[in-house]
Amino acid sequence: MTRLRTIMLEELQRRHYSESTTRYYIRAVERFARHFQCRPDRLGPQHIREYQAQLFTKRKLSPGTVTNHLCALRFFYIQTLKKPWSIADTPYPKKAHRLPMILSQEEVAQLIDAACTPFHRTLLMTLYATGIRNAELTHLKISDVDSQRMVIHIQGGKGRQDRDVMLSPILLDELRAHWRRLRKRSGIWLFPGNRWHSGDQPIDTKTPRHACQYAARRAGIKKKVYPHVLRHCFATHLLEAGADLHTIQILLGHHDLKETAIYLHLSQRHLHATASPLDSLVLKRRSPQEE
Repeated sequence: MTRLRTIMLEELQRRHYSESTTRYYIRAVERFARHFQCRPDRLGPQHIREYQAQLFTKRKLSPGTVTNHLCALRFFYIQTLKKPWSIADTPYPKKAHRLPMILSQEEVAQLIDAACTPFHRTLLMTLYATGIRNAELTHLKISDVDSQRMVIHIQGGKGRQDRDVMLSPILLDELRAHWRRLRKRSGIWLFPGNRWHSGDQPIDTKTPRHACQYAARRAGIKKKVYPHVLRHCFATHLLEAGADLHTIQILLGHHDLKETAIYLHLSQRHLHATASPLDSLVLKRRSPQEE
């Protein structure tokens, strides 16, 4: 481990950054140095600007991903090298505000029914029933399932925020069946890792992604399905069923209600609540010759 890497790692740990963010920042700086085949402390603002352009033009990365790379480099320069960083010289790219893709309730049912294995089926049901993030799903513990209060405890979610989500009776039955199916029952993890789901560590985030991809293929769903899509479906379908935005905000663990308000654009109940102005026009009927 190089001296610079050690210092950066210590600075990240001192500020209690998550393990995933720490790994991402370290890798981003390593890629930056590898691109120029030079130690990163010998590279300056001109190199950063050139690298930022390369991320767009050659690697075709999204604005959000490029921003994450810049955040890593900014941390390295300010906290590790103790050098200044100019936002004016290295502006963050503008993000495109796109609506998330969602599935209808019928498509979600098809997805779950098309799961490759009972284990995959349980993962898909848990994602949709709770709206939790992929990383939160993989780190669920047995003790997080509270059947007395009918809630699931999410510990150390995004931003190290804990919260509770509802425990569906149907999901509870599924989780109990899942537990009976396990060959070796973990004392900690709800979804143990390794091929036979009998490991001492939880599954990684690839497993739920593969569960979504394989089930979508088998169900004939052409949309790109990944775990976060089921989180969007959870929120949108709750809104369509009459849940209020503030409740959905709490369940999703959003800090700002603006994050949750995006689902107003997806809810059919809200989209169809107001008629198009075209419907109120009195138009002349077209003659048969014109049709």
